[in-house]
Formats: sequence, C-alpha cells, structure tokens
Amino acid sequence: MAQDADRSIAKKYRPDILIFLVLIPLISAFNYYLTYSNIRWNSFLLLTFTIDTTQGYLAWLIVRRIIFRLDRRIPFGPKPVTRILIQLALTTFFGLGFIILTTELVSWIAKGKPAIPEFYTMDVFIIGVWFLVINGIYIGLYYYHSLQEMQAKKAMFQSDFRGVPVKTGSQNLLIAGSEIAAMKIDEEYVQLITLIGKKYLLDESLDYWEKELPEMDFFRLNRQTIVHRQIVKGFTKLEHGKLEAQLGADLTLELGISRAKAPAFRAWFMPNL
Repeated sequence: MAQDADRSIAKKYRPDILIFLVLIPLISAFNYYLTYSNIRWNSFLLLTFTIDTTQGYLAWLIVRRIIFRLDRRIPFGPKPVTRILIQLALTTFFGLGFIILTTELVSWIAKGKPAIPEFYTMDVFIIGVWFLVINGIYIGLYYYHSLQEMQAKKAMFQSDFRGVPVKTGSQNLLIAGSEIAAMKIDEEYVQLITLIGKKYLLDESLDYWEKELPEMDFFRLNRQTIVHRQIVKGFTKLEHGKLEAQLGADLTLELGISRAKAPAFRAWFMPNL
C-alpha cells in the first residue's frame, strides 16, 4: 500500500528525478565556485567533488522522502501555507543535518579532526539556501501538476455537456450545444437564442451558464452576452484596445469586448495564433 501511495505521489512531482540528477552536480560545482577563489584541477578535487555530490544526492533523497510523507499526512489543500512552512522546516533541518554529520564524519576519517570553521560560517549558509531552492522546485511541480489535473477534469466534465434544458408551454426540451447561437440578458431573465432564431427564457443567471457551458465552444463577450463559436466570424478593433465581435448571423446582441477581455477573446477565437 505504501509503495502504491508513493507511486501516486511521485506522479505529482515528475520529472523531479531527472531534474535533480542533473541539478545536484551543478549545485556542487557552483558551491565550489563560491567557496574557493583558487581551484586546482587534480585528483583531490575530483575526490572531494565526488563526495560532495554524493552527499547532495543522499540529502535530496531525504528531502524527497519527507515531502512524500507530508503529502500523505499534511496535504497542501486545506492549509497550503502551513504545509509549506512545515515542509521548509523539516527538509532544511534533516537535509542540512545530514550534510553536517557526514561532512564531520568524512573530515574525521580523512584528517582526524573536525571540519574547518569556514564550513559552518559559509558552506552551511549556502547549502541552506539551496534547500530553499529544492523546496521551491517541488512546490512548483506540485502546483503545476495540480493545475493540469484541474484542467483535465474540467475538460472531461465539459465534454459530457449534453445541452441546455428549457421549458416552452407544457414541453420540456433539451437544446444541444450545437444548436445554440447565443445567450443574452433580457431584462430580468437570460434568453437563449438558437441558430434558427427560436428564443427561450432561462431561470439561471448568465454567470451560471458561463461556468456550465464548454469553454472551447462558448465565450462571454461582456456582461450581457455569451456567444457560440460557430456564429463568430471575426472581430473589429476599436479604440483603447477594445474589440467588437462580428457575427455570421443577424442577431441583436451587445458585441463589445473590453480591453481587459480582448486578449482572452483573441486566444479563444484564434487559439493557434
């Protein structure tokens, strides 16, 4: 069960393994650049670089394990700030603690004495900053994949859209999305207009239908109007960055598009440009 949970969590952070396999040696090299003013290229340098990079990989695995456990016990959702602060504290404490302990161990084995004071005054600070960077990458990957999942679920939900239920007299009808030309505010109601000119009054608000209608097919031009892509033939540029939609149907609609909504309309109407 724990392995299945880890696999599920790991999907949220892909491609973290590839990122850190490449990043950690670069971090070690950058730390050398910051720490030493005169670097001598010899076998000793290669040995110390290998040890430091190995420490980095092991510390990253500790950080990764902590993040996975936190995902099971303290998810981001309810209190993201609290989760992030706990994650920063735990990963930095245990990751940095591992680096310090192993550095001291290597120093005693190799030199028979503790690490040099500069390790604590400079190196520990630099490494601590890198732990913040590592956490930033994981937090960014988490929210990136969460956004992708939300968009996929929304697309799946909207792909199941079957139509708009309407009433006319004693009849209850379902108007398919492909039959809808537009919706507009008509006094206190929302009016649905079909491609063949039929009109129906809806009980729900235009705000409600803006959320329910498939985004790929429908766009809310302004406060008064939602249109289907199939009746939009183009747009006209107005002053101050505003636009006005051009329709292929003779409908009485408010077609103005504000400067703030103009970029979204362009992206919707011409998604590949």
